[in-house]
Amino acid sequence: MTSASVKGRSGPRRAQEEGPPGAAARDRAAWFLVLPALLPILILSVGPLLYGIALAFTDAQSGRTRSTQRIGTLNFQDLLHDTLFWDSFRIGLIWAFGVTVPQFLLALGLALLLNQKLRMRWLARALAIIPWAMPEVVVGIMWRLVYNPDAGILNETIRDLGLGDGRDWLTGLATALPAVILVGIWAGMPQTTVALLAGLQNTPHELHEAAALDGAGAWRRFRTVTWPAIKPIALAITALNFIWNFNSFALVYVLTSGGPGGRTRLPMLFAYEEAFRYGQFGYAAAMGCVMVAVISVILACYLVGRIKGGEER
Repeated sequence: MTSASVKGRSGPRRAQEEGPPGAAARDRAAWFLVLPALLPILILSVGPLLYGIALAFTDAQSGRTRSTQRIGTLNFQDLLHDTLFWDSFRIGLIWAFGVTVPQFLLALGLALLLNQKLRMRWLARALAIIPWAMPEVVVGIMWRLVYNPDAGILNETIRDLGLGDGRDWLTGLATALPAVILVGIWAGMPQTTVALLAGLQNTPHELHEAAALDGAGAWRRFRTVTWPAIKPIALAITALNFIWNFNSFALVYVLTSGGPGGRTRLPMLFAYEEAFRYGQFGYAAAMGCVMVAVISVILACYLVGRIKGGEER
């Protein structure tokens, strides 16, 4: 076989691998269009994340007169024996599960209700998303007024019904965390409701009609038609809600600032106090790295589950 024939055969193959003419130019144009959206992410998210990881391996503190020194994994070694941090980590998991699970169940019921042909359905949908539109600081202040021990609407209702004199919900050791969890459920439920409602509206109505003609009841139609249709959305929104709730800061900070006695001190609050109250920036950065690792594991499990589910289908 001559070199010319080899060249003749390899030419089209090489051209096919390289793509059609102008593909490289289109790729460069696409990257040029995406770059304005990527730059803020790189500057405001990826950059601070990498700086925080580097800071975790130093003894950085506020108000120091000498330069910051690298100390290797000493912050992480101290963190392993910090019972206060792991206690806040446990509280954070209780908070995340306690908010995410009821939030999803209640949002699913509300989405199913709003998907029905009801009178003034548009108004009910608009009212359902009001908590989502409110800033967390405003939500926290509003619920502090609700929980106010002297003039709060909750205690006033309890007194009017003759159920007792009420109590100080946000400063009680036994009631602070449940009270804060209730606020978290109320504040985050609209987001989950909107996502599930979108999935329900994209479910073909013909499938429900066919199942009803086959004699399927409401529960069987939900199990065989509705749930398979919204399952991907439900898994995605639940994973995102868990991560969001685990990283909560503003709402709990406004409500209790981590009290009483650390009963509502979430990991983010603990890291905030270490950094800005006690000036231990390196140690707080190590806490942040641990939380990033936990969130990464959750995301990895979710992505693996989605990939396996796609392969099975």
